[in-house]
Amino acid sequence: MRNLISELLERADCAIKAAFGTSLLDPALLQPEVTAATQIQFGHYQCNSALKIGKALRISPRAAAEQIVSHLKTAELISKVEIAGPGFINITLSSSFLASQIQTLLTDDRLGVPLPEKKQKIIVEFSSPNIAKELHVGHLRSTIIGDAIARLFEFLGHDVLRLNHIGDWGTQFGMLIAYMQEAVPEVLRGDVQTDLIELMHWYKESKKRFDEDLEFKKRAQLQVVELQSGNPEARAAWQTICEISRKAFNEIYALLDVHLNERGESFYNPYLKELVDELDKKGLITISNGAKCIFLEGFESREGAPLPMIVQKSDGGYNYDTTDMAAMRHRIEVEKADRIIILTDAGQSLHFAMLAKASEKAGYLNPENVRFDHVPFGVVLGPDGKKFKTRSGQTEKLIDLLLEAVTHAKKILKERLPNLTESELNHSAQILGIDAVKYADLSSHRIKDYLFSYERMLKLDGNTAAFLLYAYVRIQGIKRKVGKAISDVMQRAKVVLEHESEIALALHLRQFGEILDAMSKDLLPNRLCDYLYELAEKFHAFFRDCRVEGVPQEESRLLLCEAASRILEKGLHLLGLKTLDRM
Repeated sequence: MRNLISELLERADCAIKAAFGTSLLDPALLQPEVTAATQIQFGHYQCNSALKIGKALRISPRAAAEQIVSHLKTAELISKVEIAGPGFINITLSSSFLASQIQTLLTDDRLGVPLPEKKQKIIVEFSSPNIAKELHVGHLRSTIIGDAIARLFEFLGHDVLRLNHIGDWGTQFGMLIAYMQEAVPEVLRGDVQTDLIELMHWYKESKKRFDEDLEFKKRAQLQVVELQSGNPEARAAWQTICEISRKAFNEIYALLDVHLNERGESFYNPYLKELVDELDKKGLITISNGAKCIFLEGFESREGAPLPMIVQKSDGGYNYDTTDMAAMRHRIEVEKADRIIILTDAGQSLHFAMLAKASEKAGYLNPENVRFDHVPFGVVLGPDGKKFKTRSGQTEKLIDLLLEAVTHAKKILKERLPNLTESELNHSAQILGIDAVKYADLSSHRIKDYLFSYERMLKLDGNTAAFLLYAYVRIQGIKRKVGKAISDVMQRAKVVLEHESEIALALHLRQFGEILDAMSKDLLPNRLCDYLYELAEKFHAFFRDCRVEGVPQEESRLLLCEAASRILEKGLHLLGLKTLDRM
């Protein structure tokens, strides 16, 4: 099934070319403009092409609109075309056409969303915490938004590689290994098990020693050299440290139902010297204060001085600029990526702008062949409007935040469904609590900061996960009450759309693919959230206006309910949310 807007664009394109093909010298004017109508009482879609065509030909835009309409093929798809205002063309789709589309959608595993003409290799890098540090609320947005984007492209039919670019390399590991060899050698040997809390404590102590004790600093730096050169003992200690962190990370990823392929900074270590040598041979390296730098046109400091991208420090070491550039080269030349998407907070926008420019200059990134997107996001704010922290002023641990949301959800469900067993209550509370946290984040425009509030995100009204889940639960209740197998009804009944609320719901359901297409371009999950919220509202309006059980239209309306249920469930799944049958 094609997107409706694609079908309308094709028809408008034929009509414009038939009406003005020989009159318009500018090919751009022949490109139709069709958008979903903002006010349904004026139609379902709107074509605004007549305005620019009229201006170009020096004729009335309304006269241009009349010519377009006279050539527009309306068969089956369109029931009414009206010209409004100075030349807007309002298009209303046929209810019988929409009914047939819903009927077809119910037999389509892809729910009317077409597969891509060309399958792409898409790399999505997200979450990306540092070893020996806990996941905190700052990692929430990267993890949740990245997972939603990965799920979207997987459903659209692309080959998606989910990468967790963890910070698992560098000076901090020399410090940590040196400290643990002295303080807790039994942990490095594997004789004693520990957790991330202890590891973080040792990291803080090692940093303190590194800053204050010159002899310790030298031993730590020696451990970095041993690690980078592949010393077996240093590598074994490093792997032990990484595994302690990995276990804690995976606990949270499991709770969030997020799947990632770990490929940390260490993966690119063997390529760094080779990369810098290659950049030097290409004449891109400038020595500045002993460091090897790339200077890029258009990037300056606040004082107006050229801003360097340092790829090798004066002491011979490498940094994240080097690692990220090696990663870019590897993903394009080895992974053969068609599109690379990296999610970080907005504070890293300058770094990734420089990375893209340097990669282009080095010949690794060609925007005509590979699309690179840095996907920035704002911060999570507390009730005071400041960066979200605990009452003691510490950065909120992500695990604590998630478990607190589950606790809040449990209280709500216990009041609403007192007959749930403890096992059912715990299961449902985890779904509602995690869904609420995810949806509150995803429904906010990712560029903006958003206010975190358990009370608001768990409300049963408004644009919340709870409201969407309630719509889904209500549909399941209708199906149980009618008591007919959907598969049987599909074989004998036809969808018929008569009431305005039925038509509005059907149209919205058929626009699912259009929303996913838009989200794939701008990578804004709030588009899908807004669509699902509007879907829930349209379903509730349908539920209010159109009785299902025991009326002549029962089976037709039951099929419409089923279509709404499937798209609501799929949409929630693409956002990383799970559904409930009771609430």
